[in-house]
Amino acid sequence: MKKQNKIAWYKPLFILIFVLGLGACVLVFSNEAEYNENLSRETGVVEEFLYENKETKEQKNILDSLITLKAAYDIAIQEKTALSEQLELERRNVENLMEIIKTSQNPSSAQLKVFRSQLSDSKLALENKIVEIKKLKSQNKNLLTEIESQNVVMYKQKAENDTLILKQKKLESTLKDASKLSLSAFKVIALREKNSGAELETNKAKNTKKLKASFTVNGNAVAKTGRKVFYIQVLDQKNTVLGDNKLIEFGNDKALVYSFIVSTDFQGKSVNVYGVLNANEIPFKKGTYFVNFFDKQEIMGSASITLE
Repeated sequence: MKKQNKIAWYKPLFILIFVLGLGACVLVFSNEAEYNENLSRETGVVEEFLYENKETKEQKNILDSLITLKAAYDIAIQEKTALSEQLELERRNVENLMEIIKTSQNPSSAQLKVFRSQLSDSKLALENKIVEIKKLKSQNKNLLTEIESQNVVMYKQKAENDTLILKQKKLESTLKDASKLSLSAFKVIALREKNSGAELETNKAKNTKKLKASFTVNGNAVAKTGRKVFYIQVLDQKNTVLGDNKLIEFGNDKALVYSFIVSTDFQGKSVNVYGVLNANEIPFKKGTYFVNFFDKQEIMGSASITLE
């Protein structure tokens, strides 16, 4: 009987222990599942944070590289070469890319890849332009050297030409002076006529029928040959021009009133020339007469005679 009572008492106890153990197991496994879920959630947040932080860092690196690249473009543009306009266009592309990156919020890997590609293209474009600039500078330097050399040659040539021109002008001046005719032996005499028609020299005013003015054209081998014309001006005591009393203009506001013209065929050798002023209806009066000899407007010499 005791044994049966003892067995009966153990059964409820065993059932209680079993129920408590089962509950404990359920509690343990339930907490473990919740823990695992929380752990998984926290791990995802950390991974997402790390991913976002990595992308943000990459975005900042690209932006810093673009800032450095823009500064390099600024320096290249300051060179003011033929490529400046193209460089300014590339710099605007860099600035536009910087603005896009600045306004991008949490860019994706694909976007960052595009940014990196554009950054690389801009760097390559700058490198190519710098190579071209160096090439242009070298060409310009060679060109300047060539121009300087040409300038030296041109300066020497100009100096030689100036010397030749000066010599030529001097030679022309010398030839002009040498080719000018010179006159000499200026003389004037009074002539009277005999009944026979012969002419004799006189100093009496009442007997004078004409004044004869003569001179010599000196020989000149370099002077132009041909007909030469000279103007004779005869002045009386009142400074009145006798004879034709004609006015001739030579240009440059130069003019001359002459009494008569004489001419000769000059062939380079000395030749004696003369001309006469007839009394006609007006007889010569007592006094001194002055005779001037002109080659165009230039006076070449003079002579005088006094009639009693």
